[in-house]
Amino acid sequence: MAEKGLALVTGAAGGMGSATVERLARDGFRIAAVDVNGRALDTLVRAVAGEVRPYTVDLTDESAARAVVRRVESEMGPIDALVNLIGWTETRRFEGEDSAYWDKVIAINFKSVLYVTHAALPGMIARKRGKIVNVTSDAGRVGQSAEAVYAGMKGALIAWSKSLARELARHGINVNCTAPGPTDTPLERAQDPEVIQRIIRWIPFRRWARPEEQAAAIAFLVSRDSDYITGQTLSVSGGLTMV
Repeated sequence: MAEKGLALVTGAAGGMGSATVERLARDGFRIAAVDVNGRALDTLVRAVAGEVRPYTVDLTDESAARAVVRRVESEMGPIDALVNLIGWTETRRFEGEDSAYWDKVIAINFKSVLYVTHAALPGMIARKRGKIVNVTSDAGRVGQSAEAVYAGMKGALIAWSKSLARELARHGINVNCTAPGPTDTPLERAQDPEVIQRIIRWIPFRRWARPEEQAAAIAFLVSRDSDYITGQTLSVSGGLTMV
C-alpha cells in the first residue's frame, strides 16, 4: 500500500486510540503514537504492523506538548494528519465537584488539544495541506448528566474546531470532528452494569460502537475522500443522537 504520510495520534494507547493507530497504519500512514501511558504504548507498537513510534508525554504540560511535536517532526518528518483523541472524565454530579477536578478535565480535554495543534500548525500552513480531526463526544452536542464539565469542554472543542476550519481553509487544511457515542472500551466497561444496560436500550442499534467503528470515521476524515469537507462534526453513536 502506498504511504500516505505521517499521522500524529494523541491518546493513542486508549481503546479508540489503539484502534485508530491500527486502522491508519493499515491504510498506509506512518504513525507517531502519543500518550502518557508508556507501557501501553510499547504494547501497541509491538502489536501493530507498519511504522509506529511511541512518544510518552503528558500533554497537559504545554512545554512538553510543544516539544513532542518538534521531536516528531525532527525524527519522522512533516505531520500530514493530526488526530486529537486525548480525553478523560469521571462520572460526577456538578454540585459535588471541586476546582481541582475542573482544572484536570479542562487541561486534558481542551488545553492539551490547543497545545498540540498550535505546535503542529506552522508546518501544515507552510506546506498548504493537512488534516486535523478532533475527537469530541455527543455529550458536547446534547449534554450529559454527571459529565457537565466534560460535556462543556467537548462542546468548546466543537466550536473551536469550526472556527479553526474557517481560518485554515485558505491554507488547504481541513478541520473536522467526530463525536463518538458509547463505545466498547475498558473505560466504558468499568461503569455500573445497570447503567450500561440502560444506555444500550437508548441506542437504536441496541449495542455500543466497536472501537474499530470509531477509527473508521477518523480514517475517512484524514483521507483524500474528505478533501471538500471541513468544519463538520460526525456523530458515530448508532443513532443515539440525531442532530
